[in-house]
Amino acid sequence: MAALEKQSSSGASSQEKRDVSYTLDERRRAALAEVDNAKFSWFHFRVCIVAGVGFFTDAYDIFAINIASVMLGYVYNSSLKLSTNQDLGVKVATPVGTLIGQLLFGWLADVVGRKRMYGLELIIIIIATFAQALCGSAPAVHIIGALVVWRGIMGVGIGGDYPLSAVISSEFASTHIRGRLMTAVFAAQGWGNFAACVVAIIVVAAYKSALLNETDIHHLRSVDFMWRLLIGLGCVPGAVALYFRLTIPETPRFTMDIERNIEQAAADIETAVRGKNVIVDPERAVRQIGAPKASWSDFRRHFGKWENLKVLLGTSYSWFALDIAFYGLGLNSSIILATIGFGSFSAKNTTDIYSNLYNVCVGNLILSVAGLIPGYWVSFLFIDSWGRKPIQLMGFSMLTILFIIMGFGFDKLTATPSATKAFVFLYCLANFFQNFGPNTTTFVVPGEAFPTRYRSTAHGISAASGKLGAIVAQVGFAQL
Repeated sequence: MAALEKQSSSGASSQEKRDVSYTLDERRRAALAEVDNAKFSWFHFRVCIVAGVGFFTDAYDIFAINIASVMLGYVYNSSLKLSTNQDLGVKVATPVGTLIGQLLFGWLADVVGRKRMYGLELIIIIIATFAQALCGSAPAVHIIGALVVWRGIMGVGIGGDYPLSAVISSEFASTHIRGRLMTAVFAAQGWGNFAACVVAIIVVAAYKSALLNETDIHHLRSVDFMWRLLIGLGCVPGAVALYFRLTIPETPRFTMDIERNIEQAAADIETAVRGKNVIVDPERAVRQIGAPKASWSDFRRHFGKWENLKVLLGTSYSWFALDIAFYGLGLNSSIILATIGFGSFSAKNTTDIYSNLYNVCVGNLILSVAGLIPGYWVSFLFIDSWGRKPIQLMGFSMLTILFIIMGFGFDKLTATPSATKAFVFLYCLANFFQNFGPNTTTFVVPGEAFPTRYRSTAHGISAASGKLGAIVAQVGFAQL
């Protein structure tokens, strides 16, 4: 009799657990449906701005060195240009650090949470950027060596921004606006590049009189001020956004699927979507659901399946292939502009130096306005209607055609002034199809294609593959 009662009690207990699990799963589905179907709100706009300012800062800090390296050559090298190894060092240090940051922060965001890591990477960027502006030479360490170290540290912070911003914007976004929201965040990269060019022009113009009045072209104090201001101002937008990053709530998907706290996630959704403050009793037991937990064995099991592994390989290789061209051109556009006659590194006096700096700044601004920025926003218009895959395939196809024409026809395209204009047009067109193409989609797709428990890690792996391509491109460019 006792055995029958025990068996009956056990059966009832099992049924009760199944009922609770079913109820929790239903609540989870209902809560996530509320996120997926929510209308665009002030909270979505806030997420877009807070994440976007980070990418603005990242792009400013990355691409400002393109112009700053020319200034550094005038100040710290007797030949008035950085040596090949010096130029390689200051340009490749950031992608190396970025690769490390993408892997590290991508993994940590899946382990300890998006919110706990968000803002830390921005603090690293701010400190490292400010330190670069204060660098100086010493008997044991040349200023270029110090810059390489600080740019590497800055790269770690920039790397952390990629998976965190992508995953946070993806997990807060409604299904019907997710592509556009993530694209708008990433498009801030174009504005950061643009801002670096504008600030460079302003700084060069501000120090024009001081530069022209200098008598020794091997001791250019005014140019030393120029590059320090150009680099140092990069920490300002990051400092403005820091508070908002530190106060952004945890994403409901992480709270549900990783922390496994449905009640807190539901409260967060009410706060984010409806603007209501819902307080969850901290003493209340966490309600758990039967979703798979992240672990090394589960990671191997998940990506051990070809249907999952091929997605990770696809996102990783696409980003690798894209960044060979994107950073190969983007970090060296000043050199390319000088090669086609838009500026020159040779100078006999301060007038030549001013003209060269001004032309390099204006040339980079033209490339930014004519190609980079329009590409991002055309992607924004079409990414949710055309889809990610068609845009990526179209972009890669157009880039292949354009690079073949530019590469094999380079001599003829730079032989005369009119031909050079055609080359600049093709260069701008390539920038356009990089952004209305794989540069945008390689950022968006990894933020959507993987399960919550590995979304940030997989995005970090994909992005790090891209930075490996950037390193390959920079090392290869240095050998030309």
